[in-house]
Amino acid sequence: MTLIIGPLFSGQEEYAAERFGPDVLASGRTLNHAETKAYDAASKEELTQLAETLCSSYDIILFTETGGGVVPMDAGERFRREQAGRLACLLAEQADTVIRMCCGLPMVLKGTN
Repeated sequence: MTLIIGPLFSGQEEYAAERFGPDVLASGRTLNHAETKAYDAASKEELTQLAETLCSSYDIILFTETGGGVVPMDAGERFRREQAGRLACLLAEQADTVIRMCCGLPMVLKGTN
């Protein structure tokens, strides 16, 4: 599985289309972070299960970083933000390749490009 992470609008989709082909986003083997919204897991075990399910179901996962910027005042939003970060760590741990996008530039953090 390849994990492509980065801030919103950092070029993740464009890079995936360039690297894996223009039809990769519509192929059913790619998960866009915007589609998940499943960060209300109550425990680490639930997050681990979610990560394993995602890794086995998809070849490519595009994941938007949510840890930068202003910390939300709402406790529920802070919790979901924390869970998103924990899920990203679990996905990166299980991924064969991890690529971080910043300003449209890919940086390979794990594996090969």
